[in-house]
Amino acid sequence: MDNWAQTYTYTAQDIAHPSSIDGVRELVASTGRIRALGTRHSFTALPDTPGTLVALDALPPRLDLDETARTVTVAGGLRYGDVAAALQERGWALHNLASLPHISVAGAIATGTHGSGDANGTLSSAVAALELVTATGELVTLRRGDPDFDGAVVSLGTLGIVTAVTLDLQPTFDVRQDMYDDLPWDALLSDLDAVTGSAYSVSLFTTWLGDSIPAVWLKSRMDAPAPPTELLGAIRQPVGRHMIPDQPASNTTELGGVPGPWSDRLAHFKLGFTPSNGDELQSEYLVPRDRAVEALIAVRGLRDAIAPLLHVTEVRTMSADALWLSGAYDTDAVAIHFTWKKLPAEVAAVLPSIEALLLPLGARPHWGKVFDRVEQANYPRLDDFRDLVARYDPQRKFASGYLERHLGL
Repeated sequence: MDNWAQTYTYTAQDIAHPSSIDGVRELVASTGRIRALGTRHSFTALPDTPGTLVALDALPPRLDLDETARTVTVAGGLRYGDVAAALQERGWALHNLASLPHISVAGAIATGTHGSGDANGTLSSAVAALELVTATGELVTLRRGDPDFDGAVVSLGTLGIVTAVTLDLQPTFDVRQDMYDDLPWDALLSDLDAVTGSAYSVSLFTTWLGDSIPAVWLKSRMDAPAPPTELLGAIRQPVGRHMIPDQPASNTTELGGVPGPWSDRLAHFKLGFTPSNGDELQSEYLVPRDRAVEALIAVRGLRDAIAPLLHVTEVRTMSADALWLSGAYDTDAVAIHFTWKKLPAEVAAVLPSIEALLLPLGARPHWGKVFDRVEQANYPRLDDFRDLVARYDPQRKFASGYLERHLGL
């Protein structure tokens, strides 16, 4: 069985689809090595195991709304797009969505996946509680404020099988999405804050070539000021297009300033359509906000090596959180994302050059996307996390060879 983009083939002996929480507990308790498998959107060996993969797609589609607490508890295997649609019907919203609504809640949270917005935290920052099956088959609930919580949310599947997640909610809101053409690089580097602060969520799309950024997407809440007609020299367009020129605009959520619910605008791609290019690799590095301009200048210096391998790069922002292995731990962050052509050897060859520039600036790679190495010093709570893993899984039932290599777990 392969991942979504068919860039990795899982080596696990088998895959189980338990239909109940008790079934998950019995499976975990009786299995020597086991890992959770989400919607297979990881581009790496992170979810893999020499033992059994467990998928949560056969569990009941739990979605328990608590309007008084302004939270919802959902089955970990549900996709964000399905959760968003159900919440919108009931008049509620999540604070943000990733670019793909196709990903599972538990998988996205475990890897620190994010959306965008200067004031918006990662998807993981909205977690109020986790329900997980630990190595002994015990069902444990951890809540925000518990001693282990900040280490357990972005835990890379190392503490157990997350069967349910409780998320913070807010009342539903509408969003318009506008595209701007040809933002001058000089303008961006001179005033990054003006660009990324110009809407609720901002994405910049570039190939690193030329003197301007071809497309900037602004996602503006309808209860906030209207977006500008011009953004530091970039002109707002009456209609939108796919961020990858050879892909159809019908796959993206609606642009052109047409208002719609958050559930249909905050993601870049429609749930029922192929996201991104589909035939690709992905890498991403989250850089501390105060080093972001330095990082962009550095990567732009590699443009001649990067551009021939690239579909597109996206630049986004997020606010700091307290989650130990999050790319935004203790710092506002800027994410530099590479959607590569499916050229594994060539991409692998250029990653060390990118990381030689970004890791000294404090960059942390996205856990589910391809990278060459991790700078462990960029994770101040890594020793605490190792201690947490040792307590929850002393026999290393949930171990991953990938994490053993990169984090010594």
